[in-house]
Amino acid sequence: MTSRYVAVVGPAEATGREREDARRVGELLARRGAVVVCGGLGGVMGAASEGARAQGGTTVGLLPGRDRRAGDPSLTVAIATGLGELRNGLVVAAADAVVAVGGSWGTLSEVALALRTGKPVVVVGGWDVRGPGPGETFLRAASAEEAVDAVEAALAESSPGGG
Repeated sequence: MTSRYVAVVGPAEATGREREDARRVGELLARRGAVVVCGGLGGVMGAASEGARAQGGTTVGLLPGRDRRAGDPSLTVAIATGLGELRNGLVVAAADAVVAVGGSWGTLSEVALALRTGKPVVVVGGWDVRGPGPGETFLRAASAEEAVDAVEAALAESSPGGG
């Protein structure tokens, strides 16, 4: 998965289980060479960044406010967008795929934007959304390992030449 950017999205007010799953997703993505992209704050975003950094990975946070210092301390790169919740579109646009851990309204918007733009989406817990057309849905994973495997498989299928 080298040189792939994968967004890890989820609630800032995450449960312990969601944070644990997000940290593991971040670790696994970093081990496979992916750059972790997130909204830059705490909860799922911070846990995914922390997991990726613990494995020597790169994390990019696209913050809603204008102050880079507001970003999670485990971010490699913090970008203050000043866009508020609209930065969710940037998070999705910057990524090749999305892993959603848990659910919140912001998470739902990111899942919807990713599906709308044809990016692979894998969900661990959280929302259950079906689009109006065939293929407009996401993959559901029971664990962080299953989620990262599914993202890797989806990205391999979408790459020119299958990898």
